[in-house]
Amino acid sequence: MKILIIEDDAAVRQELKQLLENALYQTAVLAAFENITQDILEMQPDLVLLDVNLPGQSGFDVCQSVRGKSDVPIIFVTGRTDSMDELNGMLKGGDDYIAKPFHAPVLLARIAAVLKRTQRADPGVKREIHRGVELDTARACVMYQGKCAELSKNELKILHCLFQHKDEIVPRIDLVEYLWDQQAFIDDNALSVNVARLRAKLEQIGIHHFIQTKRGMGYRI
Repeated sequence: MKILIIEDDAAVRQELKQLLENALYQTAVLAAFENITQDILEMQPDLVLLDVNLPGQSGFDVCQSVRGKSDVPIIFVTGRTDSMDELNGMLKGGDDYIAKPFHAPVLLARIAAVLKRTQRADPGVKREIHRGVELDTARACVMYQGKCAELSKNELKILHCLFQHKDEIVPRIDLVEYLWDQQAFIDDNALSVNVARLRAKLEQIGIHHFIQTKRGMGYRI
């Protein structure tokens, strides 16, 4: 997932960039603020961290301008702590509002929550293809070279999540939360069992080494 940081304080900008990259997000930053809306639209990030007090214009105005053209998730990260500012941010189309100084774990949790809430599969898309493997979400099956394997609900969700993040490492915790919607006390081993079953079904139709394990990190296709 690529997160765009729009922050005029260079020290805070670098702090956010390092924090996000340590959490395995891709990052991009804006250091010039003349054409912010156009830059956001051209860069097509998965989420924007937006300061309110920017040179030349307000982050509120930027958010409102972007909302006329895109539904990209926007989280305000700002030193303005007044409740009316927070309300204004939400009314302008923001998805969350975080006051500085922020606590890193809280910020990461809020980012993950917004991404989970806003990243939805296009209902018009029923089939996706990657490396010759075709996933049919409408029929809950995976196909390869004329062969087909039916998938359970969890197997379908795992594969769909991985297809949504092709060539990216999806952390195990993200998959657990996606499958079981943050239910407490889910055994992490349950994910391993489901992935093993999914791999076995893939191998039955000739798909080998499609789901890669990145030890200590997660899975990738």
